[in-house]
Amino acid sequence: MSDADRQSAASLPRKLFAAEHEQFRAAFRRFVEREITPHHGEWEAAGCVPRSIWQQAGALGFLGMDVPETYSGGGVDDWRFNLIVIEELARAGAHGPGFILHNDVTLPYMLAYANEEQKTRWLPAMVAGECVTAIAMTEPGTGSDLAAVQTRARRENGHYILNGQKTFITNGILSDHIIVVARTGEGGGHSDISLLVVERGMAGFRRGRNLAKIGMAAQDTAELFFEDVRIPAANLLGEEGAGFGYLMRQLPQERLSIAAGAVASGMAALEETLAYVKGRRAFGQPIGRFQHSRFTLAELHSELNIAQVFVDRCAELHLRGELTAEGAAIAKYWTTDVLNRVVDRCLQLHGGYGYMREYSIARAYLDARVQSIYGGTNEIMKEIIGRALGLA
Repeated sequence: MSDADRQSAASLPRKLFAAEHEQFRAAFRRFVEREITPHHGEWEAAGCVPRSIWQQAGALGFLGMDVPETYSGGGVDDWRFNLIVIEELARAGAHGPGFILHNDVTLPYMLAYANEEQKTRWLPAMVAGECVTAIAMTEPGTGSDLAAVQTRARRENGHYILNGQKTFITNGILSDHIIVVARTGEGGGHSDISLLVVERGMAGFRRGRNLAKIGMAAQDTAELFFEDVRIPAANLLGEEGAGFGYLMRQLPQERLSIAAGAVASGMAALEETLAYVKGRRAFGQPIGRFQHSRFTLAELHSELNIAQVFVDRCAELHLRGELTAEGAAIAKYWTTDVLNRVVDRCLQLHGGYGYMREYSIARAYLDARVQSIYGGTNEIMKEIIGRALGLA
């Protein structure tokens, strides 16, 4: 696609980023174009990315940008650098490397709740890409209702004995450290949920199959099984029984990350479709000149720009520590619905070619569908918004 084509689909000017952010974006975009895009098809066939791409990203400073320098991190407490990684991976359709989950979901738990010994023990390897992380919330019978988790851990002689099962775990195959949501008491509900860090190689911990998804094929997603896994008490993250509160405080950033990726993915799909309709001819003219095509693309362009403005506003609030659960829920629900509309209508404009996996719009269509499901379904997002309106 030419620069002119990309410019024609560009979002409205954004004031969120400064010069240092754009320099970082240029560096990360080069990394994606050189080290990820040429190989992503092979990784989709394999169902997983190689560990070496994690180590390359770590060596170049693309992991743990906000981790203090004391623990070998970038030492830059500015979520905009994380946002750039999200946008550039989405722009490239590169959903295989689970850097976003690592940077925006698991690392924040470590930074917020790990003690000094744990940070010293875990963070340098996470920053270097030598330790891949995951978080295990969802169970076969428990999705968005975290208060209903059944995985349990009992304390015994300085250890926790963990039993249970998790599913749909991103980075589940590659992960070395997994934050597991488990019950550590008999109180039920929210009161006895804790976060325990399970490490690769612990006896009784095993991984199931790499789940065969309809999209995001290069992203490893696994079932995890825990059978009397002995976890040192030193691997308790934060305080026992406080896990539910930790989860609620961290979910807004995760949902904002999903929203930001959804807008960037939608922009990429629109750019590809604009290039296609300008070159594809029917009835003696490019199909982009038909009024239906123009109106469709004008609508999608407008929706994406409106979504981008709201996401950028949420990012500003997040940078100030003011993003609410309601605001993050609005962003996540609205943008992922927009994304699914965008890719559906862009695929339609490609005609039969849009149904062929060799075309990026077909892969974008499949990759988009899960985004209204993970991170809390959009129905749950509406429930959060409704409760914020006093309708509980």
